[in-house]
Order: sequence, then C-alpha cells, then structure tokens
Amino acid sequence: MSIFSIFRLLTVLLLLAQLTGCAVLAIADAAVTTAATAVKVTVKAVGAIADAVIPDSKEKEKNTDSDK
Repeated sequence: MSIFSIFRLLTVLLLLAQLTGCAVLAIADAAVTTAATAVKVTVKAVGAIADAVIPDSKEKEKNTDSDK
C-alpha cells in the first residue's frame, strides 16, 4: 500500500466521521421538533375541548365588561 492510498483512506475516514456528527445532530433536532409539535397539538386540542364544554365563559366575560 502506498502513502497516497493511506492518505486517501484517512481523508475519507475523517470526512465520514464528521458527517456522522451532522447526522446525530439532525436526528436529535428532528426528535425535539416532533415532541414540541406533539405538545402544541395536544394543548390546542385540550383548549378546543374546554371551549366546547364551557362555551359561555367568553360570553360572560364580555357581558360583565359591558355592564361596568
């Protein structure tokens, strides 16, 4: 094996090692984004259910403000 072949192999291995770091970061970012989206959707759904169950809450607030 010549020096050129060893240098080429080391260069490729170095580049591949750097790419794996990017892949790990991308996977972690995707996991955090997915979790944040799931929490946001859940909170919106709970808010919509609460509004459906208690529809008069906003109307009462408007009526008390106009009575003053």
